[in-house]
Amino acid sequence: MFKSVLLRKTIILLLVALLASALFTTFAFTLAGKSATYSTQSEQAFSQARSIANFFGNNPGFINDENITDALFSDTSITGRGIFLFDKEGNIIYSPSNPSKTDARFFDMSIDYVKDNMLTDEQNANRYKIITDDKNFLDRILIVVEPVNVNDSIQYYVVSVSSVTENNQTVNNFVNVLLISTLFVAFAMLIPVYLVTRRIVEPINTISNITREYAAGDFTVRANENYKGEVGEIAKSFNYLADQLSKSISDLTIERNRLKEVFDVVTDGIVVVDTNCKPIIVNKTMDTLFDKVQKKNLFTEKLQLIPFDEVWDAFQECMQTSESYDNTMEGPNYAYHIAIFPKYDMDNVTVIGATGFFRDISEELKLERTRKDYVANISHELRTPLQTLRGLVEPLSDGMVKKEEDRMRYYGIILHETMRLSRLIDDMLELSKLQSRTLAFKTFPFDLNQLLMEVETKFMPVMRDAGLNFKVSFNTGELPTVMGNPDRVEQILVILMDNAKKYTPSGGSITIAAEYHEDTDKVFVSVIDTGQGIHEYDINHIFDRFFKADRARGKKGTGLGLAIAKELLTYMGEDITVDSTYGEGTTFTFTLKRVGAQNSWF
Repeated sequence: MFKSVLLRKTIILLLVALLASALFTTFAFTLAGKSATYSTQSEQAFSQARSIANFFGNNPGFINDENITDALFSDTSITGRGIFLFDKEGNIIYSPSNPSKTDARFFDMSIDYVKDNMLTDEQNANRYKIITDDKNFLDRILIVVEPVNVNDSIQYYVVSVSSVTENNQTVNNFVNVLLISTLFVAFAMLIPVYLVTRRIVEPINTISNITREYAAGDFTVRANENYKGEVGEIAKSFNYLADQLSKSISDLTIERNRLKEVFDVVTDGIVVVDTNCKPIIVNKTMDTLFDKVQKKNLFTEKLQLIPFDEVWDAFQECMQTSESYDNTMEGPNYAYHIAIFPKYDMDNVTVIGATGFFRDISEELKLERTRKDYVANISHELRTPLQTLRGLVEPLSDGMVKKEEDRMRYYGIILHETMRLSRLIDDMLELSKLQSRTLAFKTFPFDLNQLLMEVETKFMPVMRDAGLNFKVSFNTGELPTVMGNPDRVEQILVILMDNAKKYTPSGGSITIAAEYHEDTDKVFVSVIDTGQGIHEYDINHIFDRFFKADRARGKKGTGLGLAIAKELLTYMGEDITVDSTYGEGTTFTFTLKRVGAQNSWF
């Protein structure tokens, strides 16, 4: 409790006040005591001198009585003063006998002062009281002159000489008692002052501790409102303040959480920086937005967040010029749209930061390129058969074809091109339905071993006619039951084998190899050919729609087969890969989950 500054200051103030009061009272009491001492001694000296003067005035015959005069003038112990008797000419008739050396000097100085100042013609009829100081004496000298009237005329003067003592013992005793009582009261008051001050300090300390709790964010603590007076009012005010702060912070927290939810839901990346270009707000999208970009410096926190130095330079320039920034960053595997806007203070005058919005437009650009390629490819694929049909129909309609066998040949070509258009349109519709997920089919467990043997039986004559060696190989023995759609799996195999047959010259080989991997709990099915292979600059586009490797050779097909195969496998939750060495051959591999495998797709 004594750590309290208020308590210490209150006690010190009390002690200082009591000490000052004691000193002031002592000083005043001493002055009053001195004045009273002077007054009392003066009245006694006047009364004594007057009594002696009246005595000799009424009994002038006693002036010559030695017994009386010795008693009054010789012995100072009787009167306590030096008593002198002067005649009216100023001559000493009687004086104290045998005074001490100090008294003798004391009396001599006083007599000289009386003769020089007090027994003048102008003052003969008056009494005088003069107090004077002398350097040789510690006390003051009191001289009283009283005339002796005999028969109504002044015949003598009684002169009383005494010292007035300032240090009166009675006054000193009273002062000592006063000081002792003041000290006693001071110490006695320490206890109630301590208790009262403590009662005041305790609620203040409690409120101070509550304030620290508020600063730490705990607004559930409340002050005791039962205190009387101002402390109770302060407690009520603090509790009201806590209620309002708690409500305000709760509202702000709710709004902040709502804003955070909005920030996190937004698919665009959002970064807010201060004037030092330090990120202060980052939404969740930014955690994975730039995963496609290779990080330049893992030790730079800013580049880990946004791996483009030019973007950070744009932040700085935006804050310096107060102008927005809009640009697109493109790379081999990515494309981002970046917009940065300056952030102003409440007065909309000073720039206090900047806000950046980042959007991955890789898919958008890819879709745009795909759309353009799609339009170009479909235009090309449709133009060729249409031009062929037109070239055949026009001479037929003009009657230019005379021979029946020529007309039949024209009809055969028209039928073939029409069927080609029909297949193209069917493939396009199927691919579109797969990509839009409007083409639905079920997946269920089936025996892949039987399916592969049936495919081998169906394709063996076709491959033999093409001069190709064909076989199905079970590299790990009998395969487990897999999950999928057997019709769609057979469609995928047909697409892959048609593609392999198309690019494998006579004398080559095509193999379907199947094996089960326990580590992945999947069956891997590969279609391997020894054909011309795929150029490395074409292999990344092999599953694109209408893409044909080695277009110059004029291979037949729509260029949609591999795209359909990939979409079918994606629909079943599987994957397909390609590995090729140009001039040596190509291998397409797709996966099928074993029934009972964890996280199997339904």
